[in-house]
Amino acid sequence: MRIDGIHYRTIWMEEDPGIVKVIDQRVLPFELRILELKNVYEAYDAIASMAVRGAPLIGATAAFGLYLAAYRSSSGQWCEEVRTAAEKLITARPTAVNLKYAVDLLMDQVDCVASRESMIKELFHLAVRFAEDEVIRSKRIGEHGVSLIEEVHIKVNRPVQILTHCNAGWLACVDYGTALAPVYLAHDRGIPVHVWVDETRPRNQGARLTAYELGKHGVPHTVIVDNAGGHLMQQGVVDMVIVGSDRTTRNGDVANKIGTYLKALAARDNGIPFYVALPFSSIDLNLDDGLKIEIENRDEVEVTHMEGINQETGMSGSVRIVPAGSDVANPGFDITPAGLVTGLITEKGICKATEEGIKALLLK
Repeated sequence: MRIDGIHYRTIWMEEDPGIVKVIDQRVLPFELRILELKNVYEAYDAIASMAVRGAPLIGATAAFGLYLAAYRSSSGQWCEEVRTAAEKLITARPTAVNLKYAVDLLMDQVDCVASRESMIKELFHLAVRFAEDEVIRSKRIGEHGVSLIEEVHIKVNRPVQILTHCNAGWLACVDYGTALAPVYLAHDRGIPVHVWVDETRPRNQGARLTAYELGKHGVPHTVIVDNAGGHLMQQGVVDMVIVGSDRTTRNGDVANKIGTYLKALAARDNGIPFYVALPFSSIDLNLDDGLKIEIENRDEVEVTHMEGINQETGMSGSVRIVPAGSDVANPGFDITPAGLVTGLITEKGICKATEEGIKALLLK
């Protein structure tokens, strides 16, 4: 994907083997800032502080974090230091399954008998491959999902109206995205689309990130308050909903950004298809009940304060919007039961949100 005509990925390396670069998403859309990660602690902080976010990108950042742990390790203690790094990284964000998936995948290849130098090379290649595989998976999700958009366009013969929640575009991945990958492919193929973008309180990833990347790619879109989705569905101006997922159970329950469940309920009430786009790495085959997923509770400041930019000074900052002394709850995710999901769009194809449907795709 491109920003002002320049191709970017969300995570990459250049000449220095000790520096991993990421886009700092905490300051978008006000500033395009590049963070340099030089050790595993900085990779951990980038994940925990949401400088990087989105399940696929969290996984890729963790993979590069393990590489940095080996690269910065001492000769005699490298294996123990990498193991400690792995344990720390897994705690950065508890809900996104891709984090543990990436760490486990790389740690399975760590050989403590091997030399430090050989394992640095191995972890480097594994991290690069992990990121490249995420790009491939995202593009394939787009290729499968675009057929759904094309079918609607043929039927209605006008721009397809798609509602999305949070940010599941290329900023949440390495490139292309999950929920927005079909949108980008449709747009690039000349299929007219329009995206309703939930603002997605409290961090406003929709208003700040989804609107930003759609705008940079030239995709028509409109930002709406979170509670407008049901109204728009009742008015007949939403053809389909596509969201991402931070963790999906083997029976099809979906953990995604808080507010997703309400969109699924509204979609069901209005007979609107509700799709979840995700790579298979976001499916937790060890869980059969979404209510067993650990839901991250985040800092109350995300709710009590709102970030923005002063139009007169051009300076960004935050203002308090909740009275001092009010209690605040800030769960980061909710669970959409499988029965509300029309289908899962994966890199392997589209399936029903059932254990049988997921198993069938696994065999492909």
